[in-house]
Amino acid sequence: MDRQLALAEVEKRVDNKNLVKHMLATEAVMKGLAGYFGENQDEWAMAGLIHDIDLGEVKDDMSLHSKRSAEIAASLGAGKAVCQAILVHNSAHGIIPDSRMEKALFCADPITGLITAAALVRPDKKLACVEAKSVAKRFKEKSFAAGANREQIASCSSLGLELDEFIRLSLSAMQSVSSDLGL
Repeated sequence: MDRQLALAEVEKRVDNKNLVKHMLATEAVMKGLAGYFGENQDEWAMAGLIHDIDLGEVKDDMSLHSKRSAEIAASLGAGKAVCQAILVHNSAHGIIPDSRMEKALFCADPITGLITAAALVRPDKKLACVEAKSVAKRFKEKSFAAGANREQIASCSSLGLELDEFIRLSLSAMQSVSSDLGL
């Protein structure tokens, strides 16, 4: 699956620029996790890039969300594992993440929101100045970035990662694409 084709499809289908940035952040985190685990970085990154491609189409209908994204991913040439990870990342379907890629996308999706919020409360609003320990501290504040599902983030343990290590890996990955994120 070609990244440029996928990115062009994201930009065509998704009007919300913050959602596009979230998808780019998730792509970076997934690529970083794939590198950490010795998995296929291109496949994992693709799952992160297009996991929410259907939100402009399905709006708030969570019973359709990720089903449509998986269909779009398949039409763009994504393999079965990528499509399944995209489908499973939406807990509304009740499918328990099973593969390593599925588990990674499930916990990577919400961590990007927590890290972005941690950057946005800083005076300079830049990821470069965010430290993993400050994100970990904010993780414990339930009212901070309340939309970032803490239980889903904590499921990083199913990958064999401690929360602090997962935060560090995710933050580093997002920092590597900070200019694309505007942070």
